[in-house]
Amino acid sequence: MRKILASLLAVVLIFSIIEEKTHAMELNGKSFILIECSTGQVLYENNADEQLAPASVTKVMTMLLIMEAIERGEITYDTVVTASERAKSMGGSTIFLDTGEEMSVDDLLKGIAVASGNDACVAMAEHLSGTVENFVAVMNNRAKELGMVNTNFETCNGLDTDAHYSSARDISIMSRELLKHEDVFRYTTIWMDSLRGGKFQLANTNKLVRFYAGANGLKTGSTSKAKNCISATAKRDNMQLCAVVLGSDTSQLRFNAASTLLNYGFDNFSLKGMKKDEAAGEVIIKKGAKEKVGAVIGDDCMVVVNKNDANSIEKSVTLTQSVEAPVKKGDKLGEIVLKTKDGERRVDIVATEDVEKIDFMKMYRKVLRKWTA
Repeated sequence: MRKILASLLAVVLIFSIIEEKTHAMELNGKSFILIECSTGQVLYENNADEQLAPASVTKVMTMLLIMEAIERGEITYDTVVTASERAKSMGGSTIFLDTGEEMSVDDLLKGIAVASGNDACVAMAEHLSGTVENFVAVMNNRAKELGMVNTNFETCNGLDTDAHYSSARDISIMSRELLKHEDVFRYTTIWMDSLRGGKFQLANTNKLVRFYAGANGLKTGSTSKAKNCISATAKRDNMQLCAVVLGSDTSQLRFNAASTLLNYGFDNFSLKGMKKDEAAGEVIIKKGAKEKVGAVIGDDCMVVVNKNDANSIEKSVTLTQSVEAPVKKGDKLGEIVLKTKDGERRVDIVATEDVEKIDFMKMYRKVLRKWTA
């Protein structure tokens, strides 16, 4: 009984320490969220659903639509885009596009991700959808598909309007989606670069890229209405985090808040589980051309666990003893389940290869070899 009470007290103490540390974080801003990106699990949130002006963090959605268009083959990084008069007319952060100027998608993405070019966003929006208005409609449709319930876009670059808003949670959702396109890191991790053959210098508006270990993105933003915002991403020890901060009073306080959130995540949590294609055993094949088939994890099966709680995860693996041929690569042979206090993750265990049903003559020869061995 004493051992049980001692264990319970230890668990309570661990979580009280973590809770105290969380509440002790000094975060300047109106809204915050911290998520682990592979699972989407929320590690910290405060006022995460308030509809607020997102400023240039809006460009996360613009970049997502560009990356998806590239993936679909509609454009390539080498596609040449011609800037319009509307693109040239953009104020705020720009890369100073001139009317009729031609620039590749590669350079325009660099201009958006690094220099937060409002003109570059308009040029890409018009190229992809004909008009900015059409592109914004696509942005809002994509937001709905992703389950972003507190978002309405009216611009492609985040310049303030009365009805242009998002939330910290929604921004974390679209940020997580953008990170699935790993090519985006070619742009979001740039610290210094140039355009126009070195004539126009770029410096990343996201200072964390240089000064925070593991930082790999994603987008800053600031306007008089939105104040200072950021979707900050970083990866350490195979764990990708995203911290969203909206409405900070100054640029530095925004970076401080994002760093504090990321530190909290890396200090207190880790990813545990099994990776895709990791071996999970073998299964006997009845009436097959082979006697056994390998079994592997069909997809990443990872959960976020608290570093201070060694018993915070339960793992169970079920694998069928035998199956009858034919077997196709990817056929389900079992299941792995990881459980934590926050939920569970289930992933199929699958066959590594095809195994055909053995024909009569092969079966005869197989039996004969056994008898004559």
